[in-house]
Amino acid sequence: MAKITSDLTKALGRKRGELNISVLELARQTGVSRWTLDRLLNGKSENINPTTLNKLNGWLYEHV
Repeated sequence: MAKITSDLTKALGRKRGELNISVLELARQTGVSRWTLDRLLNGKSENINPTTLNKLNGWLYEHV
């Protein structure tokens, strides 16, 4: 399992706000479950699957 950093959580939340998209839309764009995203964005989960981490990093990279 990969450990998620607070920087990644902040970056996801900030970019989601800039694009004005919901968690559901973010889930569609990243291919990550909305339940997983909800836990990550609310700080309820620290460990995630490395595949999930790659998907989130890839999405952020595309939108920077």
